[in-house]
Amino acid sequence: MKVALYGFGKMGRAIAEVCAARGHEVVLTVDRSNAGTPPTGADVAIEFSEPATAVTNMRLCLEHGVPVVVGTTGWYDHLPEVKSLVGEHRSGLLWASNFSIGVNLFFRLNRQLAALMDPHPAYRLHVDEVHHVHKLDAPSGTALSLARDIDLATKRFTGWRKAEAGEQVAEGAVPIASERTGEVPGKHSVSWTSDEDRLIITHEAFGRQGFATGAVVAAEWLAGRTGLYTMDDVLGG
Repeated sequence: MKVALYGFGKMGRAIAEVCAARGHEVVLTVDRSNAGTPPTGADVAIEFSEPATAVTNMRLCLEHGVPVVVGTTGWYDHLPEVKSLVGEHRSGLLWASNFSIGVNLFFRLNRQLAALMDPHPAYRLHVDEVHHVHKLDAPSGTALSLARDIDLATKRFTGWRKAEAGEQVAEGAVPIASERTGEVPGKHSVSWTSDEDRLIITHEAFGRQGFATGAVVAAEWLAGRTGLYTMDDVLGG
């Protein structure tokens, strides 16, 4: 499989290493110095750039008939536009707030737990996420996905809002506390607390390798497909 990489920072380099290990060829790397380069000769593109350039890169790939895996977050307000582009160009796009296999299983646990906790208003909710200081968006896309799924799985919670660390609510908008410190790859926790006890589920990444591997697995799955997909499709969900 021939791969074009849009965004060649630390994450892009990790993806290139995984591609090589799995027998794929990276035929193009795009960063700020050669922005706008089309994915000529690629079977699939993987986009891990910045929120400000992500949609432009997606459009470029779709216009050239190259399916694209998108790991950049912070662009989701443009999802209807991107969905329209996928249909218009009859190409494929797979997006996820997080490509880690573990995180996507964590998403499923979160949905199940939220549904179980919803009838018990004595338990108050809190979501927190911690990332490295280089991450541009806050809350993280993963935290927003957790909040969205809680919203969909419950009657007590609707939408989300930024919150202080440890702030808990029994109903209303899902509170998300964000912290940027050091070189933390990513840690997300969902806690349900009553006056008697606390239940917490947590996913903690130890490095970028899990994200990179998941993105390449997604690209292998997407190659040759048309339509709009997420990691749930890759994992058979």
